[in-house]
Amino acid sequence: MFIRKLLTPLLCSMFMTCALLSLPALSQDDQSPSQAQNDNTVEGTIVSSSRTTFVVKSDDNKFHLFTFDRSATKPRSIAVGARVRVTSTEGDQAGAREATNVETLEQAPHTGTAHSSPDDAAPLPPSVHNAENQIQREARRWRMGVRGGVALDPELVMFGLHSQMGPIFRRNVFFRPNAEFAWGEVTDLVALNLEGVYRMAPSRATGAWAPYIGGGPALNFIHQSFATKAGQGRDIQFGNFDYETGFNILMGFQNRTGTFFEIKTSLYSAPAPVLRLIVGKNF
Repeated sequence: MFIRKLLTPLLCSMFMTCALLSLPALSQDDQSPSQAQNDNTVEGTIVSSSRTTFVVKSDDNKFHLFTFDRSATKPRSIAVGARVRVTSTEGDQAGAREATNVETLEQAPHTGTAHSSPDDAAPLPPSVHNAENQIQREARRWRMGVRGGVALDPELVMFGLHSQMGPIFRRNVFFRPNAEFAWGEVTDLVALNLEGVYRMAPSRATGAWAPYIGGGPALNFIHQSFATKAGQGRDIQFGNFDYETGFNILMGFQNRTGTFFEIKTSLYSAPAPVLRLIVGKNF
């Protein structure tokens, strides 16, 4: 009861904050033609290249980090040491722009691959190197993670594991199935959640935090015991669990480092928790 009184105002505030801060991010996904014309052209030498990113050192000794637009025009391979001209627009990733056209002006002076740097390549500034690593980490198609938190009505302590696969269908849509295990005074829960999430682009209001929304079916195994025999502890076995099918609705914020905060509610699955406050990490 104390946990419920303490967390209910906090949960309501977080729901309102998520909803308000998600609006600017939603508007970024539907840019007008005038906004899309924010083009910029850079010429320089490739100093780092991967499947998802590349870095150009321009003639004024500045480093420019790029990701690839889905419809970008580019050569089959972008070798370290090649001189290129890059046309780009403002992207979703902080510290990087989206390349819409990559034109090779001069081939690399020596043999190299598109995924490695020569020994004499210019070292990347730490800020560019860190941003590049974070973008590449986010681009992994399969990631594992852990989560934990508390639930209300009934009051439970939770922990769990999840997997993130994608993007699927669209660049911001991910399939994120997870398993949650929860214990309380009278209720025990094992939940298998087949959830998907839509992650929006970070806005100026959210900075490195990207809001997301999602949902999916929940397979809940619930055990409730209001009394125990004298002198005996609780004996929990899967045969004592009742099965309930429900549907989860969730929203939250995820940092570029993989840390996320999430609020989730379960529908049509009483006595599963009405609200869950979750913190987790994607690796």
